[in-house]
Amino acid sequence: MSGKYLVTGGAGYVGSVVAAHLLEAGHEVTVLDDLSTGFRAAVPAGARFVEGRIQDAADHLTPDYDAVLHFAASSQVGESVANPEKYWANNVGGSMALLAAMRAAGVRKLVFSSTAATYGEPVDTPITESDPTAPTSPYGATKLAVDHMISGAAAAHGLAAVSLRYFNVAGAYTAASGTTFGERHSPESHLIPLVLQVALGERAAISVYGEDYPTPDGTCVRDYIHVADLAEAHLRALDAATGGEHLICNLGNGKGFSVREVIDTVREVTGHPVPETVAPRRGGDPAVLVASAEAAHRRLGWSPSRADLAGIVADAWAFARSEESQG
Repeated sequence: MSGKYLVTGGAGYVGSVVAAHLLEAGHEVTVLDDLSTGFRAAVPAGARFVEGRIQDAADHLTPDYDAVLHFAASSQVGESVANPEKYWANNVGGSMALLAAMRAAGVRKLVFSSTAATYGEPVDTPITESDPTAPTSPYGATKLAVDHMISGAAAAHGLAAVSLRYFNVAGAYTAASGTTFGERHSPESHLIPLVLQVALGERAAISVYGEDYPTPDGTCVRDYIHVADLAEAHLRALDAATGGEHLICNLGNGKGFSVREVIDTVREVTGHPVPETVAPRRGGDPAVLVASAEAAHRRLGWSPSRADLAGIVADAWAFARSEESQG
């Protein structure tokens, strides 16, 4: 059965791919985005676009919406340390306004884009949803605050809510329309697109921050998930959301890849040399961050189907080259 959904932040990387999946499933989609970090061109054809802030969601949310999928947030860890006020205002203040708008309109279902940054330094590996949450940045702290806010709304107002905490999202998705949605941030901070910039000649070398970690090759290990797998989990979360419950699920591949594995895979996929320089460890970088996605498998019926690193990199490489060719 088709539904009507509001996608906040739907001009961004993950939000645009989820919006494309919703449209392909036959749903009606409205994208609300202020384009501060998103791109108008990333809004899928067929979606209604409203340029605006989530603080003003009450101006656009009406009782005929079935649910909200909430991606709009400031998301740079370093920036959040330098400018925490922006993150509390955007992420927490904006989400509070959105929840109020949902209550006023009688929209009772929410899927929230949360993050593994809520956990901070992991106590165990792989990380489960019952592990302690101790974020090490204002970004992670604001996302955790919104999770607490959602839990309160579920208990008090019967909100049906699912928070999806994901780790490192990568890859690109080509919709049935032929449009490809991929990763483009300014500034870029994610490893795979940074290494691809080296392969494209846009960056001289990739920095490896520490090679003496207690991992098989001495470099940090991270969990990578294909953006299309991530999008499918959001659609499943819509079906799984239950009134009065706030379900939290990690999303990841369950094993992780090291920094060196990523660099070597980019070399193999692109056929380009990727010079690297070794730099000192960065403070707060855990040796291993890997998710247990068992809860998502059990509650959502979801498992990643595109967990091959070479495939993830190949999709991201195709998108990066298409972006370069378009100038």
